[in-house]
Amino acid sequence: MKSFKYEMHAHTTEGSKCSNISAVELVNLYKKIGYSGICISDHFLNGNTTVPENLPWEERIELFYNGYKRAYNEGKKVGIDVFFGWEYSYRGTDILTYGLDKKWLLRHPNLLSLSLVEYCDLVHEDGGFLVHAHPFREAEYIDMIRLFPRKVDAVEIFNAGRTDFENKRALEYADNYKLLKLVGSDTHKKQINKSAGIQFERKIKDIDDMIESIKDGQGDLFVSSILR
Repeated sequence: MKSFKYEMHAHTTEGSKCSNISAVELVNLYKKIGYSGICISDHFLNGNTTVPENLPWEERIELFYNGYKRAYNEGKKVGIDVFFGWEYSYRGTDILTYGLDKKWLLRHPNLLSLSLVEYCDLVHEDGGFLVHAHPFREAEYIDMIRLFPRKVDAVEIFNAGRTDFENKRALEYADNYKLLKLVGSDTHKKQINKSAGIQFERKIKDIDDMIESIKDGQGDLFVSSILR
């Protein structure tokens, strides 16, 4: 039985304006519902971020990193692994990014001037892993649905905050282009009705191990109802 569960998509109040759950609360929530680890994927500086625009790049990255840092420290206390990632955005098109670190962000102060295609190419050049989050999400502020099947590694085929219709279209997208599949809770709140993640037979060592395990097909995706 695969008993080590991991969340791939979650937001903290420290990094994401749209979140009402702090890094400490988030970690304890996932500890309570039996997860072994969680990826912090706060909205990057071109998304719904808490980080002010009128600061030097280094200061902005340090502030952005706070959500992960606080979650990581809490994870050490309570016994849950916390991995670093982010959600890069362009007008409602969101790309989850894993496998790179704060030093990489500090080295690339031009990130916000890149097109999505340029961003994906740069991430891949340095060994990062890209997941198209909720690709068929509909909202008033999203002017069009953009798909990049040759530029991402995987598709989020289930997002707990999206409709069945949107999630089904995401699954079709992944199937049609034979892309890897992931699921996520996209947690923003202190209480959730559903969680979604990936589970393994063994404990994941770090984010690189997570990526390689996903590529090797070792994990099983799951969606669970949460009893409050």
